[in-house]
Amino acid sequence: MKYAAVIEYSQDKVLVDTHRPAHRAYLTSLIEKNQLFASGPTEDGYGALIIYEADTPDAAEGLIRSDPFFAAGVFLKWTVRPWKMVFFNPNLAPKA
Repeated sequence: MKYAAVIEYSQDKVLVDTHRPAHRAYLTSLIEKNQLFASGPTEDGYGALIIYEADTPDAAEGLIRSDPFFAAGVFLKWTVRPWKMVFFNPNLAPKA
């Protein structure tokens, strides 16, 4: 099942930038394990939307808490909700 997490970030740009490489490496590892559907920061600097693939809400929370951004204090708060994709427009998807 997919879980969408809306995550608020610290506004300390140096903190975020310092830990971004480890965060992205972690997300890449989740892709390789089919535990990440999509991820990206908000354009306004608030934080990010991350859509995990997990069996339970607790498992999705565990993925958040295992992220280097969590350990570094970048993630301030979040909401995790079960999410079902109904529509998808491949014309608007980023090209790899």
